[in-house]
This record gives sequence, C-alpha cells and structure tokens, in this order.
Amino acid sequence: MSNQQKRIAGMFARYFALLLIGTGNLYIIYTILTPLTISITATILSIFTTPTIVNNLIKITDSVIQIVPACVAGAAFYLLLILTLSVPNIKPVTRIKVILTSIAILFALNITRILFLIIIIKSTYFQTVHWVIWHLISTLFVVGTWLIVVKIYEIKSIPIYSDTKYLIKSIKNPKRKK
Repeated sequence: MSNQQKRIAGMFARYFALLLIGTGNLYIIYTILTPLTISITATILSIFTTPTIVNNLIKITDSVIQIVPACVAGAAFYLLLILTLSVPNIKPVTRIKVILTSIAILFALNITRILFLIIIIKSTYFQTVHWVIWHLISTLFVVGTWLIVVKIYEIKSIPIYSDTKYLIKSIKNPKRKK
C-alpha cells in the first residue's frame, strides 16, 4: 500500500469514526458523560452538603438540580472530537493524548460551569446568567480548549481543510505505479 493510499485509508477511518460516534443523537457521548457529570458534580457538592442522586436529579438542601443533555454538553465534546479527528498527520498516540486532554479540559470547565450555576440558583439573575453562560461562555470554552491543545501538541494542520486540500491535490495529480 502506497503512502497516499495509507493516508486516504486513515482519513476514511477518522471520518467513519466520527460518523459512528455521532449516531443516535450522540448516544455514545451522552451514555458516558451523563453519569460522569452527575456523579462528579454530586461528589464535589458533598464537600459542602449532602446531595442525593435520583436518576438525573441531584437533590441538595432546598434545591433540585436536573442534569439534562444540554448540561452535559455532548455537542461540545463532539465538536472537539470533530476537530481532533479531522486533522491529518497526527500520530495515533498523540491523537489519543489530544482527545483525552481536550475532553478533560472541557469536562473540568463544564463541571465548574454547573457548580457556579448551582451557587447562584436562587438569584434573581439566574436565568440571565445561565443564558449568557450557555450561549456565549460555553462556546468560548470549546474554542479555548481547542486552542490550548493545538498549542500543547503543536498541531500544524487545519481541521477538515487540510484533508480536503490533500484530496483535491491527489485527484489532480495522482501518483500511479507502472
């Protein structure tokens, strides 16, 4: 198998993995992250109070926090996977490190966001703050996380664009064996 064939096969495998992960309304992501989000949040809250978990609810003193899919931010994690898997020329071990690092950073930021919202849940400004965090700050979390892993792992290629450029170049100038 030529280098070109290996690269195209690797590209196919990366994008196929993205399709599989994204199937069923991000079922895989939510199946993993929902219980983790609930249990980690409750564990941190247990430092200050005695939380009770019932399904996707965390009951504390005089409040009930419902962890819905939007709280888990599965689409944000999927976007990070898209960015990571759509970049060519990353060694498999490095790619795994990039994925784990980006997931860990975004997960920590997301738990911090949830805890902050729990702190202000009784505030008259809760809905406004929640909206701002959900629509603006969460986007910055994803962008910031991606920029951090790009810097840490010295990623030089551009997601999707570098693959597309390579494919177009391969179609225009195919290297044929005689």
